[in-house]
Amino acid sequence: MKVNHHIDEMLLLDYASGNLSEGWSLVVATHLALCPACRRQLQAMEGAAGALLDKVVEGPQVTASEWERMKARIVCEPAEEPTALTKSAPLAVPSVIPEPLRSYVGGDVGDLKWRALGRGAYHIRIDTGDRSSQVRLLRIPAGRPVPEHTHEGRELTLVLSGSFRDGEEVFARGDVEDADGDLLHTPTATEGEDCICLAVTEAPLKFSSWIVRLIQPILKI
Repeated sequence: MKVNHHIDEMLLLDYASGNLSEGWSLVVATHLALCPACRRQLQAMEGAAGALLDKVVEGPQVTASEWERMKARIVCEPAEEPTALTKSAPLAVPSVIPEPLRSYVGGDVGDLKWRALGRGAYHIRIDTGDRSSQVRLLRIPAGRPVPEHTHEGRELTLVLSGSFRDGEEVFARGDVEDADGDLLHTPTATEGEDCICLAVTEAPLKFSSWIVRLIQPILKI
């Protein structure tokens, strides 16, 4: 598996420094579980931050315990089952849904209870306790499009299974699409396999179709 669309560097830096909310951290951490290149980039960021801290001269107002806590935020050991805020991800991904996402949804694809969105699409809302974003799993039928829309804020979409096409670009397992209000698009699942994605948004989508806008409050998308 080769990942061709990666996490934005500034977003990865915010993740490394602990400045992302839980919803966004969950998507970044799940991408890291699937992308060796971004794991290496994250480790480089953490290493550079750690080296910079080592050059800082401690003043008398900084205690040893405070110093160690600060370093621990930037450089941490890999965990066996990382959470969304863990800065290292597992090297092996044996299932469609890797950790840390698997712990949030309670299992792999076959264990999940999907809710219908209409036209063969399904979703699962994921409660992260983060009121500034909305996180959900999406399952789009093979060959079917998502209704044309743009965004009131930023959206990250991470492919877990299958793939989708958006314009000339194809997004497959591990790939991330980063969208905002400048993009009007109709992502379409490719033929042969349903596309399962993890998406986080900071605002509701803006659909072109008045029919979709009419039912949007019911679907909460």
